Amino acid sequence: MLPTSQIAGCSMRIVGRDKLDAFCSRHADARPWIEAWQHETASVSWATPRVIRRFYATASVLHGNVVIFNVRGNNYRMEVHVAFKVGVVTVLWIGTHGEYDVRNRRR
Repeated sequence: MLPTSQIAGCSMRIVGRDKLDAFCSRHADARPWIEAWQHETASVSWATPRVIRRFYATASVLHGNVVIFNVRGNNYRMEVHVAFKVGVVTVLWIGTHGEYDVRNRRR
């Protein structure tokens, strides 16, 4: 959980929760991590990529404000886009690490 000192009055809005729900229905072991991430993300204001990395040290910030989170000890990967100025996190994709590797090869 994030320290309360990082909780701001303006929180992040998550778009794509349906993708997370569908993923968790297939991968129940990921549900606790996903639910904690949703709660934490909806409770803070991410102003810069540095703030994300402070709390998710293994997250990778890519070009165009795309962030890759390692889910459940790197068993799964979640790709999101962060619109820092307007406070919106959009879930682009979530899947297994193997699926991510295949997806990443096609880029």
